[in-house]
Amino acid sequence: MAYLFLLGAITAEVIGTSLLKATDGFTRLWPTLGVAVAYLSSFGLLSLTVKDIPVGVAYAIWSGLGTAAIMAIGAAFLGEPISVAKVVGAGLVIAGVVVLNLGGAH
Repeated sequence: MAYLFLLGAITAEVIGTSLLKATDGFTRLWPTLGVAVAYLSSFGLLSLTVKDIPVGVAYAIWSGLGTAAIMAIGAAFLGEPISVAKVVGAGLVIAGVVVLNLGGAH
């Protein structure tokens, strides 16, 4: 169940981060409320996650996979440039998450 909470936390964080640009510096009400709800949801779900998964491992997975996902969303939908270095970096982040899990995350 903890990994479902973690997946929800990652999803909420990615949604919130994806909405940041639309807030126009927090001057637009609805996108700003969307960001706030998404981040509050993310941290709430992350707090449930760390009841069963060590906080260092949970945070590494949350931040690493969130970073890789938002990089892909930025390239696909927000017109941000993609480079070999970014792809390799995201791959290394994902490899690090795999190593953490194989190394006794639970």
